[in-house]
Amino acid sequence: MSDFEGLTALVTGGASGIGRAAADLLAERGARVAVLDPDPSSVGAPLAGYRADVTDDASARAAVAAAVAGLGGLDVLVNNAGTGARSTVETHSDAEWHRVFDVNVLGMVRTARACLPHLRASAHAAIVNTCSVAAPAGLPQRALHSATKGAVYSLTLAMAADHVHEGIRVTCVDPGTVDTPWVGRLLDAADDPVAERAALGARRPTGRLVSAAEVAGAIAYLASPASGATTGTALAVDGGTQGLRPRPAHR
Repeated sequence: MSDFEGLTALVTGGASGIGRAAADLLAERGARVAVLDPDPSSVGAPLAGYRADVTDDASARAAVAAAVAGLGGLDVLVNNAGTGARSTVETHSDAEWHRVFDVNVLGMVRTARACLPHLRASAHAAIVNTCSVAAPAGLPQRALHSATKGAVYSLTLAMAADHVHEGIRVTCVDPGTVDTPWVGRLLDAADDPVAERAALGARRPTGRLVSAAEVAGAIAYLASPASGATTGTALAVDGGTQGLRPRPAHR
């Protein structure tokens, strides 16, 4: 496919995991792609990497300006940079709650704020935020993470309403547990990594973790000019976690 031919895209948190899969796919489908990441050293052609800290407004603005200058404009923002937290409401200090909100919510605000003036000049402007199944579904040991992703979902709807008349579509993707380096580190730290992986997979009707490539495909769908009537919506890529209640499989 070449539906992104002639378009430009910026992906935050794009050096690994979901962000890298999305950046690679957009490039494969014709876009010129810049990646913003705290460590872009692994990013090479055809992608362009820029160092950025989304918790710092000056850093985010400078990186966006450099990336847009290198791309020659901006059509798509994939607002993907984020971090996770495993907790109940009792687990973490106020400082940790502030830190995770600073990355997962305000990081998106800072990046979008810097990108909007450039997106307004595009005929096919789109923002795709990475949300999570943790926003609409109650998951154990995810209080802090879920709270931030609930904010991302609400932020997506508000941004979509604010910018629809400017021709900027805003959507979000809601992945289930994705087989990323961060999840891999969580599994490695478990008492029984094999059993923990099996339990995470069993939480989905499909019986397995979601792949980064599957989330990237959803991001590309939402960002594509072919989805021009799609805005203010969340696309679940969660193996059926949110909507399905299947009977146990017969053996």
